[in-house]
Amino acid sequence: MQAGIVGLPNVGKSTLFNAVTRTRAAPAENYPFCTIEPNVGVVTVPDPRLGVLSGISGSQKVIPAAIEFVDIAGLVAGASQGEGLGNQFLANIREVDAIVHVVRCFDSEDIHHVSGSIDPLRDIEVINTELVLADYASCSKRLEKNQRKAKGGDKEAIAEIALLEKLLPHLDDGRPAITMSLNDDEAKLLRSFFLLTSKPTLFACNVSESELAVATTDPDRHAHVGAVRAHARELHQAGAVVICAAIESELVDLDDAEAGEYLQSLGVADSGVSQLIRAVYDLLGLQTYLTTGEKETRAWTIRKGWKAPQAAGVIHTDFERGFIAAEVVDFELLSELGSFAKAREAGKLRIEGKEYVMREGDVVEFRFNV
Repeated sequence: MQAGIVGLPNVGKSTLFNAVTRTRAAPAENYPFCTIEPNVGVVTVPDPRLGVLSGISGSQKVIPAAIEFVDIAGLVAGASQGEGLGNQFLANIREVDAIVHVVRCFDSEDIHHVSGSIDPLRDIEVINTELVLADYASCSKRLEKNQRKAKGGDKEAIAEIALLEKLLPHLDDGRPAITMSLNDDEAKLLRSFFLLTSKPTLFACNVSESELAVATTDPDRHAHVGAVRAHARELHQAGAVVICAAIESELVDLDDAEAGEYLQSLGVADSGVSQLIRAVYDLLGLQTYLTTGEKETRAWTIRKGWKAPQAAGVIHTDFERGFIAAEVVDFELLSELGSFAKAREAGKLRIEGKEYVMREGDVVEFRFNV
């Protein structure tokens, strides 16, 4: 699944993309629209549990979970009418599953801002407005098309009209589709519209190096970050994380120990990128279960709410087809006890059947027969 990194030009999107993907793949020069074609990178999800399990099993290799990030061209006011790279921007964002909206929360005379001043809430609303306008135009066309079909008694068209007549005033108020209250049937139907503002969103507050410690340890003390967090929560039903793209780009060239020491010297306990990746993984509705043995320790990605046979099918379709049971132990219990043998002796290994809903951090061995 893909998360698209969006924002106004020159807010640090490409710098953040390079840090997240630990590459220098995206141009990050100090001028608008230095990104034209979207850059795509595979990103591993930080997971310290893998090292613990590898130590328990003596694994030969470790394979973490992964997701894709897409660095999308900067958007400007008027994008919904094709201004700047608007049409391309909207097409690219329509293809991703979630949005990471980078917001500039620092002053700098050296880095140009397209609006000439720093105002994160204004910047957020520039992009929100363009996405809402694009969705409004799309829904208006859809309504007109369905009104013609409904005259012939088309039940699907009638259902869509009812939803669209509820949705259009919501969009007209400047509110994203994802914030509209819907019943289960309406939510299912809305997904088929593929609206830009129905995608889950996370705001990334890009701060300066000198303000990173305060913004990270007490975000509401930072005027810009506090404002973005409140705005995201109240108007977009979204979360926010703090990053310093400039520092994160420097960490790309350091090993884990060096990066940790550098962050500690800045008064920060963890990389903002690591927190961002984990937050996006959750935003995409994903969770991890773990397998471990002498050959490998691995994090497997599944959707939240999946049952054991579906999870088994991620390893191989035969596992799902011939599913018998899952032998499960919670990671925390296993790491505390130190081995599967001790977990079994303590009665902590559970045998779960086809209706078992997988939990984050389950360590699993599947039983199957084909």
